[in-house]
Amino acid sequence: MKNQKVIDVYNGLVVKFKELISEYEIDHNDYQDLVNWMDQLGKAGEIPLFMDVFFETHALQEMYKNVKGTEPTILGPYYIENTPDIQNPGVLPQRENEPGDVLYFSGTVKDIDGNPLANTKIDMWQADANGEYSYFAEGIPANNLRGVFYTDANGEFEVKTVVPGNYSVPTDGPSGQFLKWVDHHAYRPAHLHLLFQPENGDKLVTQIYFEGDQYLEDDVAQGVRGSLITKLDKHEKAEKGLKNDYYTAHLDFELRLQDKPVFNKAVLNN
Repeated sequence: MKNQKVIDVYNGLVVKFKELISEYEIDHNDYQDLVNWMDQLGKAGEIPLFMDVFFETHALQEMYKNVKGTEPTILGPYYIENTPDIQNPGVLPQRENEPGDVLYFSGTVKDIDGNPLANTKIDMWQADANGEYSYFAEGIPANNLRGVFYTDANGEFEVKTVVPGNYSVPTDGPSGQFLKWVDHHAYRPAHLHLLFQPENGDKLVTQIYFEGDQYLEDDVAQGVRGSLITKLDKHEKAEKGLKNDYYTAHLDFELRLQDKPVFNKAVLNN
């Protein structure tokens, strides 16, 4: 079936590609190198990784450039559906003696008019202190540092977890080769993933970053938004009777309530 958007995008790509060939004097050997590299990208199963790292953030920025509310950012490749429900306030599922500094992360969820959104579903996942995700690294239990909870009557939530670590995107395949070509490191700043689903409104996929992270300015995935950076506050262990000092972080969120969501990705339409 004819798809006019596909036709328009294809024609636009042809025009831009011709301009690039002329501007940068791309010869047939260069073209063949590109084809071979793209073939390797597909065979390695890295097309989603490459698109997430280099293009998804730009698509989101364009989609939401005139939309009110908390800024979205990339979903990333480490999302897993159907993770355990936890209480609010609660503890993100984790190993006994989970490595890393304890973090209490809290927030308030409201609509763009400032009304609290009770019973908003929040799906949260993150890397551990070593920058590794459950399901994607050996030796980490299923659903470690993954869970689903709901805001209270005031739209508030608090989750006990650990401060996540920085990590590198995979560099042993074609995507890593591309990073070498463009002379860019492979690291992402430490972050928390949040997927919000209000009872009547637009889903929001976003990430939370922390002040002072060395990769905030040059995140390999270009996912950082200034409005999504918050502060890690350190507290004495005696305040909560813990064995070690701990951290707190807080950020408030504004969700869009509307009949037709702006963001519509197949993996999230369940």
